[in-house]
Amino acid sequence: MRWIVGLGNPGPAYESTRHNAGFMVVDELAKRWNVSVTPNSKCKGLMGEARIQGEKVALLKPMTFMNLSGESVRGFMDFYKARLEDMIVVYDDLDTETGRIRLRYQGSAGGHNGIKSIIQHVGTQTFNRVRMGISRPKPGVQIVDYVLGTFPKGEQPEVRRMVEEACDAIEFALSHPFEETMAKYNGRGPDKG
Repeated sequence: MRWIVGLGNPGPAYESTRHNAGFMVVDELAKRWNVSVTPNSKCKGLMGEARIQGEKVALLKPMTFMNLSGESVRGFMDFYKARLEDMIVVYDDLDTETGRIRLRYQGSAGGHNGIKSIIQHVGTQTFNRVRMGISRPKPGVQIVDYVLGTFPKGEQPEVRRMVEEACDAIEFALSHPFEETMAKYNGRGPDKG
């Protein structure tokens, strides 16, 4: 079974914040695949399942709050006997320009608490990721305030496109090696299409 984990914070207060870019992608995939993502106590999150290209694919939104995302990921792995190499984690990234996605299959948490928590709970930095660009805040703006803020109106069309592109990349990754998906989608952006 393949599984897609979108990171974010639960609750209406966080709904369209930059930090919830991962949730936005899972919500869009759920819409595309006509799947409901509902509470699942085994993995402390919201989960849905679909059959895509003949394969079972799970969508997971941890409800543990960002800093404890690893608890949900570990719970899912243990209960469903899921393999780490079948997981793709989607999350917001300050070091990627807004509107762009970057795919990687390993690396440090880079200061992202959700990824830090997952690394702690799975014991490795090697797992597939789709990073959603949110750019860095202007000098003087606290990171925490920035990531918990919403995308300004002017960035909405770009963010929408970025979510679509992340979904396209994930769908492509379901039937192609992740390296091939990286080659196809990295480096693309608002101006390169």
